[in-house]
Amino acid sequence: MGSDKTMSGKESALMPKVCGHRGAAGHAPENTLASIKKAASLGVRWVEFDTKLTADGVAVLFHDDDLGRTTDGAGLMAETSLADVRCLDAGSWFGEEFQGEGVPTLEDAIRELSALGLGANVEIKPSPGREEETARTVAEILADRWPDGVAPPMVSSFKEDVLATVRDTAPGLERALLAFEIPGDWRERLKRLGCVALHVQAKHLMETQVRAVRGEGFALRAFTVNDPTEAEKLLAWGVDGIVSDYPDRILAVAEST
Repeated sequence: MGSDKTMSGKESALMPKVCGHRGAAGHAPENTLASIKKAASLGVRWVEFDTKLTADGVAVLFHDDDLGRTTDGAGLMAETSLADVRCLDAGSWFGEEFQGEGVPTLEDAIRELSALGLGANVEIKPSPGREEETARTVAEILADRWPDGVAPPMVSSFKEDVLATVRDTAPGLERALLAFEIPGDWRERLKRLGCVALHVQAKHLMETQVRAVRGEGFALRAFTVNDPTEAEKLLAWGVDGIVSDYPDRILAVAEST
C-alpha cells in the first residue's frame, strides 16, 4: 500500500448539505458513471455510491448481492469475474437511453470524479463473508489513488467490522457509521470506530437526536430524502446533510437554510 493521505477535520467540512444518492438515482441508473455525470450536471458537488467486490477481488460500484435487479445478468456479484461484469448492461432496466451503460470499477469512478471535480461518500457494502477483504481493498484504493485537488472522500458502512478494517488499513480516511435507527450506544460506537459522522435513515430521526449527536461533535446526515418539505424540516433541525435520489429538488432548500 502506498502513502496514506491524512484527511483533516477542516477538509471534511467540505462535504456539502446535499449529496446525490448512488449518483443521481432518480434520474439515471444507480451506481453508474452516467448517474455520477447526471448528478454533476444538476449542480451537485458530492455523490454517494456503493462498492463491493467481483469474484476476482476487483472493487466495483454495485448495491445488491444479486445481479438481477440492475443488470441483464444473473447470479451473484461475488461469483462473477470482472471480465464478465464488464459485459453486463447496467442501464437498460432504467431507460432505453442508458442501454449499454456498464458497471464501473471504483477506479473508473475515481477518474470520473476527478474529471468532474466531485467529492464522494463511498459506502462499502460487502457480499456476505467478504467484509474484511472488501473493506481493505476499497480503503487501499482510496488512500493510494484519490486525486489531489478533489475533496477527500468519506467512507461509510452499516457494518462495524468494515469500518474497523478501514480504520486499521487507512486511518486517514474519514468514516461514518450508517444506521436505520440511532442505536442507544451511538457515542461509544462512533468513538470506538473513530467515526466523524453518523448517517441515519430520515424517517427514524427525531430533533432531539440530531441535537444530541451534533452536540457531541459528530456530523449527522439523513438518507434518503426526496421530498423538499422533509428536507427543509431536517435542515431546520440541524442535520449536516441530506442524501437524495433527486438532489436537484433539495438544492434550493439547502441553499436557503
